[in-house]
Amino acid sequence: MRALLIEDDPLLGDGIKIAMEREGYTVDWLTRGQAGLLAVRNDEFSVVVLDLGLPDIDGLDVLAGIRRYTALPVLILTARDAVEDRIRGLDAGADDYVLKPFDLQELLARLRVVMRRAEGRASQLLTIGQLTIDEAQHSVCWAGHNVALARREYTLLLELARHADKVLSRPRLESLLYGWDQEVESNTVEVHIHHLRKKLTKGLIATVRGVGYRLDSGAAG
Repeated sequence: MRALLIEDDPLLGDGIKIAMEREGYTVDWLTRGQAGLLAVRNDEFSVVVLDLGLPDIDGLDVLAGIRRYTALPVLILTARDAVEDRIRGLDAGADDYVLKPFDLQELLARLRVVMRRAEGRASQLLTIGQLTIDEAQHSVCWAGHNVALARREYTLLLELARHADKVLSRPRLESLLYGWDQEVESNTVEVHIHHLRKKLTKGLIATVRGVGYRLDSGAAG
C-alpha cells in the first residue's frame, strides 16, 4: 500500500509517516499542496492523507484537484472543527475527516476503514480460500496456521490479495512497495515473491511471464 501524505507540520508529519510505515504503508510525504497534485497525477497511490491548512493552497482546492483525476480514497486532517467545514470537506469528495489533535491509532483505524470501503469490503478480515489477512492485527493465517512475514512481504501479499486473480506488473508492485527516496534492486519483487511462496504455498502466486504476478484464488483452496 502506497500512501501520499500532504502535511506541512514537520513533527506531526514525521509521526504520521512513522506510524503508517509500521502499519505496512509505503509513505511519500509532501508539505505543499501543488506538489501533492502533481504527485497524484504522475504516480500511483492507494490512499491520500491530506491536511487542509497548507501554506501554498487550501487543502479543499487540493481535494478538488485530486477528484478531477481520480476516485482515490482521501482522508482529511484538519484543525477546522466547525460543522460547516466538515460538511464542505465531505461534499468535496473526502472519504473521511479527522480532527486535530487525534490519536494515531484512531487515524490508522480510519485509514483501514477508508481502504475497505473503497474495495467494497465491510470486514477487516480479507479471506481467500485458506488465506486470511487480518489488517487490524497485521497478521496472516494460512490453512489455520499463523505465518510470520516481514513488513514488505506482508505489504506485497496484501496488495496481491486485494487484487486477487488480476495481474499486477512488477513496476506497479515496486512503486507500491518503495517510495521516492528508496532504492529498488532489479530483483527485489522476485525475492519477496520467492519468500512468500516458501512461507505459504508455491502455487498461490502465479508468474505471468513478461507481465507480472497475480494471486490465484483457485490455488488458495
